[in-house]
Amino acid sequence: MRYLTHKPFTCQLIAVVVTASLAVMAQTTRPTPPIAKTEPRVFELHGDRRVDDYFWLRDDKRQNPEVIAYLEAENAYTERVLAPHKAFEDKLYQEMLARIKETDLSVPYLYRNFFYYYRTEQGKQYPIYCRKKGSLDAPEEILVDLNQLAEGKSFMALGAFAVSDDGRRLAYTTDETGYRQYKLHIKDLTTGEHLPDTAERVTSVEWAADNQTLFLIIEDPVTKRSNKLFRHTLGGKTEEIFEETDELYNLGLDRTRDRKYLTLLSISSTTSEVRYLPSDQPQGTFQVLFPRTEGIRYFAEHRNGEWFILTQDGGKNFRIVRAPVSDPSKSNWREFVPHNPKVKIESIDLFTRHAVVTTREDGLQKFTVFDLEQGKSHLIAFPEPAYAVGGATNAEFETTRFRYAYESPITPRSVYEYDLATRQQTLLKQNEVVGGYDKTQYVTKRLFATASDGVKIPLTVTYRKGLRRTGKNPTLLYGYGSYGVSIPDGFSSNRLSLLNRGMIFAVAHIRGGGEMGEEWHEQGKLMQKKNTFTDFIACAEFLIREKYTSPAHLAIQGGSAGGLLMGAVTNMRPDLFRVVISQVPFVDVMNTMLDPTLPLTTGEYIEWGNPNEKAAYDYMRSYSPYDNLQPGNYPAMLVITALNDSQVAYWEPAKYVAKLRTLKKDDRLLLLKTNMGAGHGGASGRYDALRETAFYYTFLLTQLGIGK
Repeated sequence: MRYLTHKPFTCQLIAVVVTASLAVMAQTTRPTPPIAKTEPRVFELHGDRRVDDYFWLRDDKRQNPEVIAYLEAENAYTERVLAPHKAFEDKLYQEMLARIKETDLSVPYLYRNFFYYYRTEQGKQYPIYCRKKGSLDAPEEILVDLNQLAEGKSFMALGAFAVSDDGRRLAYTTDETGYRQYKLHIKDLTTGEHLPDTAERVTSVEWAADNQTLFLIIEDPVTKRSNKLFRHTLGGKTEEIFEETDELYNLGLDRTRDRKYLTLLSISSTTSEVRYLPSDQPQGTFQVLFPRTEGIRYFAEHRNGEWFILTQDGGKNFRIVRAPVSDPSKSNWREFVPHNPKVKIESIDLFTRHAVVTTREDGLQKFTVFDLEQGKSHLIAFPEPAYAVGGATNAEFETTRFRYAYESPITPRSVYEYDLATRQQTLLKQNEVVGGYDKTQYVTKRLFATASDGVKIPLTVTYRKGLRRTGKNPTLLYGYGSYGVSIPDGFSSNRLSLLNRGMIFAVAHIRGGGEMGEEWHEQGKLMQKKNTFTDFIACAEFLIREKYTSPAHLAIQGGSAGGLLMGAVTNMRPDLFRVVISQVPFVDVMNTMLDPTLPLTTGEYIEWGNPNEKAAYDYMRSYSPYDNLQPGNYPAMLVITALNDSQVAYWEPAKYVAKLRTLKKDDRLLLLKTNMGAGHGGASGRYDALRETAFYYTFLLTQLGIGK
């Protein structure tokens, strides 16, 4: 199977192949792509025989010189092919950069007499995290400067960020490779020195109320499953206090807003279980709130001696019940928000007097405010047909002020403060689009396409005002459709470089996502996964039928599981699209899901199916993009990956491109771009990330005939 080692071939041979390819490049109008060698590997299971010619590209340590040489040859080819458009790429980068306020400040938030914020400085890649004591006029204290930490490194990301209750210590984690493997650091904020206490592979961090005890979740070094909880005493011992042994589950650690409890969540994609510990009893034992019941997820928050429990016990879209901490058994449950099959309850924020419940109805989020003392409620309404909204940083429990962030495809991100008692709303900050921006010059619509089985699929469409539906408008259709994730209808100043050139931007809210509730997710997973693909195709056909665009002018984009979508729909309907941008795509479904040592395997049997079972194997085999490539014509395609990606290993897209090169019969571009110093999310520095966007925008626009 997949874990077997491949037969090596010599560095000299790859050098000859690459050198020969480069020599041909110099002699032709279009460079000749590198051709990966074939080394057939046969896999047999359930009576099915698969031959993988490119299994040799897998290198778990990312150090095989032959593999690195091939990836670099592909990068060199991509660079040469796009070299004539370098001036256009630079132009796109400069115009996108010109819209960004490079020196800027986040909205400060108050937590225990300190105002916390981060700021950016012109020319620096990363934010600087700071605080001021008592007043925004007080002297600034720099807590973490990621620019300093990133010196000499190609990647830097901040993970956890937790300040002790007394404000004297900061626990934070960093990733220096992009592999999403975080190291713990503890800083004494009174001296500015770092303590010797540290740990590797930390995914969650929370302080106990004694300011001396830290709880950590650490992931398995091979599968990256967050499976162990540790208790660490500063300057003392670290002890394992819990292990989640079920391979379908991951652990998550949190602390209630009132700071009274630590909560430990064991969760799979269908089931969860909460344990809790009073934060002032760090040497105590975590207690189970309710034992896990297969198929039921629940989450808990605390206020005034009561648990507020979001649970699927009573309906898939959740309801909220209240129960006393002293005896939270079902006999003591009091219903707070009933289940509604048309409305999904997503979260609850608790404060001294109020609760804010976030729901999703008809694909859009809403806030309902509850006065817990008077028993009244009201709705916070939003005016646009499509938008994204969510709670901002609300660190304080004893407050009547709720902060949230709002944006839409035409409204920049805006942070509001809403008084839960008086209903007065204040705009604290809207991200500035430098150089001037007039949202009235753009249009956003919520439309609905009809799927092959008659289901209505939401589509968000955005374009510049005055656009005429000629059937020839260049269009970019984006999709994801997995894990119950809802794609937000957010704002991007970078996207103005597309809209201002006459492009339409559309998002297909297809099944497999969570936009229309839990059923929406269930109808696009496991043995109904193909609904995700046919929904996306239906959205594309709708845009064509309604004369927004045509196959000759339609581009599509997706990443990760959205890259699986790109591969599947391109195999199904290569005639429907002109351009495909596939980012860190999950395309080698069978090999990945048959290898339990990889991060995205056993825990995701519930999402994709377990291919060790024949029915699931056959179904997954029928849509796996890598396994279903066939000779024929394909759209122009840019495939983007990263060497240190821990979620979708680089070899999936590399193998996909290598195989497709031998099968495509057209002369449209097929490019592979590997970031050799990043992970799943691409470049970490903001300028580097902007360069990446300019790069794939260049490919997109020039392939659609737009090059200025």
